Amino acid sequence: MTSTASELAGGPAPAWDAAGFRDRVQVALDAFLDEQAARLAPLGDDAARLLAEARASVSGGKRFRAAFCYWGYHSVAGPADDDAVDAALVRACASLELLHASALVHDDYMDASDTRRGRPATHRGFADEHRGDGWRGDPEQYGAAAAILLGDLLLSWSDELLRRCGLPLEPVVDALDVFDRCRSEVITGQFLDVSVQARGAADVDAAMTVLRYKSAKYSIERPLHIGATLAGADQGRLARLSSFGLPLGEAFQLRDDLLGVYGDPAATGKPAGGDLIEGKRTVLVALALDGAPASDAARLDAALGTELDEARVAELRRIIDDSGAHAQVESVITDLAARATTALRAADVDEHARGVLLQLAAAATDRLH
Repeated sequence: MTSTASELAGGPAPAWDAAGFRDRVQVALDAFLDEQAARLAPLGDDAARLLAEARASVSGGKRFRAAFCYWGYHSVAGPADDDAVDAALVRACASLELLHASALVHDDYMDASDTRRGRPATHRGFADEHRGDGWRGDPEQYGAAAAILLGDLLLSWSDELLRRCGLPLEPVVDALDVFDRCRSEVITGQFLDVSVQARGAADVDAAMTVLRYKSAKYSIERPLHIGATLAGADQGRLARLSSFGLPLGEAFQLRDDLLGVYGDPAATGKPAGGDLIEGKRTVLVALALDGAPASDAARLDAALGTELDEARVAELRRIIDDSGAHAQVESVITDLAARATTALRAADVDEHARGVLLQLAAAATDRLH
């Protein structure tokens, strides 16, 4: 998808302070973690170390999930007219960023990733501390334990922040039901992904199922649903938002898959060809294995999940390009994004929210990292 937000909306891009929203989400997260730090202070220095890593894990990022939740709410409720309600809504949106941080901490450990956003992944950082301080036992096991526990803590906090966001109880309870389904989907989708990697094979359909449940639904569709439910949306409105959110979520993750192979490490914070090194059986890889000559497919398959230097990454990129998979994924991204925006233009939603959601759709699929 190469259209600008203005072109997608059919006119000038709507006024929205995206950077200001990200700042407000960060303030909400910081305040929540300040509260948790005060509660855990009696546990001493080790608890403080865990809190420090929690703060790092929720710092920065594009806040797509929070933004889709916020504008899912306003697509139903219309413009904000109460500062207290809006502040409570931002806290609710921030709960999705705690869920996302939990998923990333666990995902990095399961994928044996070394870095996240240019800094050591949680399990690597704690292992290095263990090693540097000369403690007993296995540093890697200590790092793994720390990552599992931090991910669990962030997952628990995501529920707590939504539950205590400050919006009226009835819509919050309804939104928590959607949130429960979201978490079940993403965790089970992650297990599907782990199983696909373990089997060392995935056809396009299997890879697409993983993509849909591990990422697409929880990145865009469910945040839209949570926000809309907080505004009192019925099932019909949620279904119409799904017509926009699910294909857009699939396009979003397909873009992420391309960045995992072709992304610039300086922008992504990951090594060149990181998904190839981690052996991820993405839709891109499944298409390449289907479309490449047998000898090239065998080389690609054998290289997945191994240490790769720049020359080897370049060779595998060439195989993927020659197979037609790269171009095919770009085409699918374009088609999915067009389907999503067409559905949104036809939906019964607030006009300003529609314009911002179209702007977010462009940002989600055109991004460089």
